Amino acid sequence: MLIPDHLVYAQTHEWVRVEEDGSLTIGITDFGQEQLGPLVYVEMPAVGRSLVRGEESGIVESNKTASDLHAPVDGVVLAVNEALVETPDAVNDAPYEQWIFKLQPAVAFSSEGFLDAQGYLKLVS
Repeated sequence: MLIPDHLVYAQTHEWVRVEEDGSLTIGITDFGQEQLGPLVYVEMPAVGRSLVRGEESGIVESNKTASDLHAPVDGVVLAVNEALVETPDAVNDAPYEQWIFKLQPAVAFSSEGFLDAQGYLKLVS
């Protein structure tokens, strides 16, 4: 199972990468995609939508189950990965390369309340 050190993790199995401009890129973890199995559908939030931390922001679905995506922080959706509409299973092949949406946080991002790689490994072990 891959858990890159340069990301932070939510207990709901989303990863967060802080970009140089302060925006956030969000995807689903390797553990999360393994639990779901091959993805057949990804529902993403609309660009421009305001999200509140913890709010359901989309859905990832496999043949066996569906799981909600959650906003890691308050913010506005900047972009969504449109390629996942046609190839949602790309997340299974490369979960840390296939981002789901990008968010402009309402305030500067703080990793407080998130897990580092070691903490996330403890969570899923």
